[in-house]
Amino acid sequence: MAFRRSQQDHGRCAPAVIFVFLLSFMLPSLVFASAGNTDVAGQYLTVDEFLQLSFEGDAEPSPSVYWLPADVKERIKALNGRDFPLLRVRYWSVNDDTAWILEEIGKEMPITIGVVVDGQSMAVKRVEILAFRESRGWEVRHPFFTRQFNNVALNKDDLLSTHIDGITGATLSVRAVKHVTQVALILASAVQRSADIAATE
Repeated sequence: MAFRRSQQDHGRCAPAVIFVFLLSFMLPSLVFASAGNTDVAGQYLTVDEFLQLSFEGDAEPSPSVYWLPADVKERIKALNGRDFPLLRVRYWSVNDDTAWILEEIGKEMPITIGVVVDGQSMAVKRVEILAFRESRGWEVRHPFFTRQFNNVALNKDDLLSTHIDGITGATLSVRAVKHVTQVALILASAVQRSADIAATE
C-alpha cells in the first residue's frame, strides 16, 4: 500500500516538476527581453543630458527667457490655427546657437522635444525626443527619423524647407515633431532679430 501511495504522489507531483523545470528556462529569457526592450514610451533624456549633447565641447549654455510679442504669437498660430499656450519660453544659448525644449500633443499626451537652431544659418542642428508618454508613435525618437531635420530651415511661408518622411502608425507623433521644429525655428529667428535690433541701438 505504501508503494502505491508513493506512486500516486509521484504522479501528482510530476506536472508541477515539469512546470518548474520549464519556468527555469523561460524566466531568464523573459527578464532579458524586458531589460533589453528600450523601444517604449518613457523619458529618454533629461534637460541636462540634452544640453550636453547639443553643446558638447562648447561653453556652458546660458539660460534665458523670451517673452513672446503679439506678432510672433500670430506667426505661430498661423501654423495650425491654435494659440501658442505660453507667454514666455525658456531657452539656452551658446554664441548664436539656441536650444529649445517644447511640448506638443501627439494623440492625447504631450511629447517633450528638444530642438537646437544654428544662429548663423537659422537651420536645425539637432532634434531629440526627451520624453514620450503614449503607447504608440514612440518611433519618432530614433535617429533615422530625427536626423531628417538636420539643416532644415523655414521657407517664406514658415514651412519646413525639406520634406520629412513619416512613420507608419506614428502620423500624429510625426506631425507633433514637425510642428515643434517649426515653432523653435520661429522663436530662434525672433530672438536673433531682437538681438540684432538691440545691437544697433
